[in-house]
Amino acid sequence: MNIHEYQAKALLKEFGAPVASGVPVFEASEARAAAEALPGPLYVVKSQIHAGGRGKGKFKELGPDSKGGVRLARSIDEVVAFSEEMLGNTLVTKQTGDAGKQVNRLYIEDGADIDRELYLSILVDRTTGRNAFVVSTEGGMDIEAVAEETPEKILTLPIDPAAGVTEADCTRLCDALALDGDARQDGMQLFPILYKAYVETDMSLLEVNPLIVMTDGHLRVLDAKVSFDGNALFRHDDILALRDETEEDAKEIEASKHDLAYVALDGTIGCMVNGAGLAMATMDIIKLYGEEPANFLDVGGGASKEKVTAAFKIITADPNVKGILVNIFGGIMRCDVIAEGVIAAVKEVGLKVPLVVRLEGTNVELGKKLINESGLNVIAADDLDDAAQKIVNAVKG
Repeated sequence: MNIHEYQAKALLKEFGAPVASGVPVFEASEARAAAEALPGPLYVVKSQIHAGGRGKGKFKELGPDSKGGVRLARSIDEVVAFSEEMLGNTLVTKQTGDAGKQVNRLYIEDGADIDRELYLSILVDRTTGRNAFVVSTEGGMDIEAVAEETPEKILTLPIDPAAGVTEADCTRLCDALALDGDARQDGMQLFPILYKAYVETDMSLLEVNPLIVMTDGHLRVLDAKVSFDGNALFRHDDILALRDETEEDAKEIEASKHDLAYVALDGTIGCMVNGAGLAMATMDIIKLYGEEPANFLDVGGGASKEKVTAAFKIITADPNVKGILVNIFGGIMRCDVIAEGVIAAVKEVGLKVPLVVRLEGTNVELGKKLINESGLNVIAADDLDDAAQKIVNAVKG
């Protein structure tokens, strides 16, 4: 689960991280009072959407020459004008795609005098199986580009889960970020604070880009991106309350209600599979034969008829779907249950696109029998390769 920047900063502030004063705004009429509550005289008006690249983004309604989604205001009147211009309009960034996202919230923040911009994140290092800091002196930039072009400027530091962030760890991080004086002292205190916030709230990602050294020599968290482990949210009702469903795909929200592992994608072939590994293989082979998957969907090993029906209805609700591939290997999951779910869903919502079904494993003959006798216009497949070719050919006409 993702949260907005202003929510992430409020959370980090509770743990003692240095952040600027700021006020969230939901209506343009609130902007003047929000700015008057801040020290000034510089203000930053920030669009709050779950996507990066906001500063370089453009508003659809304002044309290609519009200012970005993060703007520096030099007066309260400018804060008000920017707020009126940004709220309710659609911001397009490199992460939103051409559709963009509507800006329903702003964060009006006190300006900062910046000397240097740094990069810091905490995430799971899959190579070591530990949480790790990733830091670089090249903050405020695309960290992927830095990793590709100048990887020597990035330090990845795994943290011993038993020891936590040690003084030696902090020293290495300070050295990697070339911190000295007050900034170094701030860093020695800040790194354990950020790690504590990351661990205690079950974050899966904490990204501070940029972490700035101000002209007075001190550190400040200027931006914050936070994602939480969805499997741990039952422990954090306060964090779950921060969820903004308007920033999420409606199909993913519906899938979560049925405990389905679903991720919406941009392709044309809807996939219903059991098992994450088989789902990934199914998506890969669809791409191999020249089409793109419309989703990742794992119905799990013990899905019921009702769960399968819900999954099928979610797939068919996607207007981009031009064909559906059901690929089930029955182990714990029985093929007849999948067949019953597919039949029930088709009878309820109809079938307007080609459907290829590949079943194998437990009760496979019964599953095939149910589908064959259902009267549905279903294309049967013998194996995954056969299934992928048939659905791609069907979609291409």
